[in-house]
Amino acid sequence: MEAKKELVNTFLVELKRGTVTLAVLSQLKEPEYGYSLLEKLVKEQLPIESNTLYPLLRRLEKQGILLSQWSTEEARPRKYYKLSSFGEEVYELLKKEWKKSVDVMQSILREG
Repeated sequence: MEAKKELVNTFLVELKRGTVTLAVLSQLKEPEYGYSLLEKLVKEQLPIESNTLYPLLRRLEKQGILLSQWSTEEARPRKYYKLSSFGEEVYELLKKEWKKSVDVMQSILREG
């Protein structure tokens, strides 16, 4: 029983890994800082570890998908992230492909 549980957990991690980037991009049409983004994703029932989110944000910024800006208006400085225009295009293409994949999987699972 334990081996089956571990195997299912491994598959769930793989499924989640493929959706995290799309989920993050979907939340960055307006500027968000890391912790507020974590909270939003938890609220949407997609919890992400901070040690997964922050490297992802840095990578997406380096790829030109996100823009960032520091704010010192609060007691602690916060780095805000937002989709760049290039990032908006990438997000729309990914969203379109995601919807196609969902449709295909729903069809496959219905037939199975």
